[in-house]
Amino acid sequence: MSAKSLLLQALEFDEESQIRLLQLFVQAASPNPPGSTMEAAKVLRQYLSNRGIPSDIVEAQPGLHNVVSEFEGGAGSGPRVVLNGHIDVFPVPENTNGWTGDLWSGDIKDGRIHGRGVVDMKSGTASLVIAYAALYARRESICGSVALCAVADEETGGRWGTNFLIKQSRDQWGGDVMLSAEPSGHTIRFSEKGTLRLSGSVTTKGALGAYLNLSKGAIRTATSFLAEVVEAVESIEPTPPSEIGRHMKNPETLAAVDRAMGPGTSTVVARPTVNIGTIKGGLKVNMIPENCKFELDIRLPIGLVADQVMTVIDSVIPNYPEATIELKKQEAASNPSSLSSIDHPMLEHLMRNVELVGGSRPAIIPSMGATDCKHYRYAGVPAYVYGCSPFSMATTNESASVDEFLHVTKAHALATWDFLQKKNGISQA
Repeated sequence: MSAKSLLLQALEFDEESQIRLLQLFVQAASPNPPGSTMEAAKVLRQYLSNRGIPSDIVEAQPGLHNVVSEFEGGAGSGPRVVLNGHIDVFPVPENTNGWTGDLWSGDIKDGRIHGRGVVDMKSGTASLVIAYAALYARRESICGSVALCAVADEETGGRWGTNFLIKQSRDQWGGDVMLSAEPSGHTIRFSEKGTLRLSGSVTTKGALGAYLNLSKGAIRTATSFLAEVVEAVESIEPTPPSEIGRHMKNPETLAAVDRAMGPGTSTVVARPTVNIGTIKGGLKVNMIPENCKFELDIRLPIGLVADQVMTVIDSVIPNYPEATIELKKQEAASNPSSLSSIDHPMLEHLMRNVELVGGSRPAIIPSMGATDCKHYRYAGVPAYVYGCSPFSMATTNESASVDEFLHVTKAHALATWDFLQKKNGISQA
């Protein structure tokens, strides 16, 4: 029996303890905000320690515990693979009346494990920790090295998690390629949209509500301005790299996007979109308002940058000489789009091993939402996502499939194994 077959056999034999790890991980609450990952980090470190695997805590801020570990293979030099998942999860809703059990139960019912954050992404993070442990046990047969980063604050942007680690040591925690197990609906994600968050205000003359001949007011002006902004921005034609442009016009790719993220997603995945997230104004119903404030969430596909969008928006402002319109970029929440090559050898390893462990060959598609992959891509490190279905993510009675969890674990362990069997990252078999 080959070494790879023995690895797969070991993973299949150990499924009971893997499921128990995920249950304990879910039961260790880590909502963000407030953000503490101390208890959940202990669960992961205990699992590693029980298998003789050293790990460390990097605490960028009090209570924000990042679990890190690394090992060198014993079969020669080679690339470095980083397995990255986040420990923190969405915050707890104020009203939990719709939940049929404890938010942190970890209970298994009808083949699904229940609890806040199990989909995004405790199932995926546990898969990566288990894959890392299985690879560590066979490190003498690996070329290169593997690092594990279970991070603290992906839900709030990664400042004290992935971004902190990469800035601290790009070579150590960035590596040559990164794998994530964020929920992806059994597709491989190679890119994600950027965000441009804007705060805006419109100021006009005010008056008694009957005197619209004097001023139409800040709210009517703002709604007219915003309608123009939406049309102008969503009409911009992005200019992605030619191979990405061709890939995103492929009917099979577009069909996979709709299957993974819902009907119609293919119509916007490669285009800019504008969401008017908030709008506030006025003091009293019979007064023409002088002020109106709003916030915009603009998503930037590959081939479109924030400056291009701002130029278009600025060109609309002169159409409203009767008003003062001001815009401010929310820097902390604005990030450019990110992209990894669709020809990287890791992709073929992932696709082949997904099929090997019972899945259909996954399509390679962009992601709509943001993940910590962006920090790797900004640092020049290719980053790819393969994970479970996003069904019930962040909803009442959140739950994840146990079978999917076990499948994702095997796919990542075997793909990393194959990638590190030769110095150039190409499998021998």
